[in-house]
Amino acid sequence: MFFPSPRLTHTTTQPVKTHMKHLLIVLDGVGDLPHPSLNGKTPLQAAIAPHLQRLAQAGQTGHLRIAQNIAPESDVGVCSVLGHDPFEHHVGRGLLEAKGADVPFKTGDLALRANFATCGPDGKTLLDRRAGRGLSQEDAQALAEQINRHVKLSGATFEFKATVGHRGVLVIRAQEPLDCHITNTDPAYEVVNGLGSAKAAFQMAITPACAWKDEAGSRHAAALVNEFTEKSFLVLDASPTNARRKQSGALPANCVLLRDPESRDQKLKALPGNWAILSEMPMEEGIAKLMDMAIEPMHHDKDGKKAYPKIAQQTLEALEKYDGVYVHLKGPDVFGHDGDAKGKMKSIEEIDALFFKHLLEKLDLENVRIAVTGDHSTPCVLHAHSADPVPFLLSGAGIPAKNQPFDETNSGPTINGWELMPKLLK
Repeated sequence: MFFPSPRLTHTTTQPVKTHMKHLLIVLDGVGDLPHPSLNGKTPLQAAIAPHLQRLAQAGQTGHLRIAQNIAPESDVGVCSVLGHDPFEHHVGRGLLEAKGADVPFKTGDLALRANFATCGPDGKTLLDRRAGRGLSQEDAQALAEQINRHVKLSGATFEFKATVGHRGVLVIRAQEPLDCHITNTDPAYEVVNGLGSAKAAFQMAITPACAWKDEAGSRHAAALVNEFTEKSFLVLDASPTNARRKQSGALPANCVLLRDPESRDQKLKALPGNWAILSEMPMEEGIAKLMDMAIEPMHHDKDGKKAYPKIAQQTLEALEKYDGVYVHLKGPDVFGHDGDAKGKMKSIEEIDALFFKHLLEKLDLENVRIAVTGDHSTPCVLHAHSADPVPFLLSGAGIPAKNQPFDETNSGPTINGWELMPKLLK
C-alpha cells in the first residue's frame, strides 16, 4: 500500500482485521539546538524532509526527556526509548558491547567500551579521542591483535576486540571477582547516578581509573585498567601499523580509552511479541540479546545513498516476519560530534529521501504503527551529547492527526523516554 497523503486513508467497507505491527526508528543524536550556520535553526528544522514531516502531520509529536537532567550516552538513551527507566534498571555499556561483539563474559569479569585514540609521546595527552575517525577495519583488527598478543596483565587475562571504526570492547578476567565501581579513563564521559553521561567540558588527557567504592574488587579493577592502559600504549606506539599510518599522514591509533564498566551479567525485560533489530553497532545488538530480540543483518555501505534504500527494504521484510522492528540509523550523531550542522542537516535529508521515501511507498500504515525519535540530543554547538529533550513522532494505525512538525519546535507534550514504548504498543 502506498502512502499517498499526510492523512491516513480509510476504506468505506469493513476492513479485514490484521495483526498490527510496530516499528521504532531511532535517528542517533538527531536532537539539536539552534545553530548560526543554519540561520538559528536546528538541523532537523532546516532539513528538507517531506516524508518525515508527512508522517508527523498525520500523527502526533512531542518531546522525550531521555534521562531527566543527565546528558545520556547511547546505551542509556536506547534502553530508555525501548521502555526501560534507567534510574530503576541500568546495564553498564561494557556488558552491552561485550554481548554485541560476542566476547565471552560472566559475572565477576569486567567489561568496558573502548575507543582507539591518539596520544602524545607521554601516553597521557590526547590529540584525538577517535584517532581521526579514519581507522579502517583492517588497521583496527591488526592493532587489536597486537594488543592481545603482546600485552600481559599481572594476575589477570583479557580479551580486546575491535568492533566498528575506532570502537572496541575490553573484557578483563581475574581469579577474584572484579567490581565495576570505577571511574572512566575516557575524559569525555563520566558516571552520574550510575548512568553513563557525556561531559560538557573536559581536559584532553587520559584520566587514571579510580575506585569510587571502597571494595577490593573495584580497587583491583581500577589497577588492572590502568595497567592495561599503560602497557597497550607502549605496544601501540611501537606498532608497525601505526608507523605506516603516520607515514601516510594519518593519525596513529596509539592508545585506548575505556569507559562504562560492568561486572554483572544480567537481562533486560523483553517487549511483548517477537521483535527484531536492524543496527550497524554492536551495542544495540547487545541490547537486543539482553531483550531476547532477533538480530537481522543491516546492509553496510560507506555511501549512505546506497545503503538507505536497502535498509528500508530490509525493514519491510523484517516487518513481515516479526511483531515489531527496531531500526537504528547512526548518521546524524557523527555530524553532531563533529560540530557540522550543515552535514547533520544533509544526513537527515538523505535519510528522509532514501530511507523513509522507500519505506513509506510500501508500508501499510493501516496496520502498522510507527515511532521515530532519537536516543539523545547531540547539539553541534556542543560537539557532545546533552540533556536537551528529543523530538518524537507517532503515526499510523489508530493515531489521530495533530498536524505538528517533527522538530524541536513542536508543541506536543514532553514525556520520559521510557513512556514512548507503551504509547507505541497501546
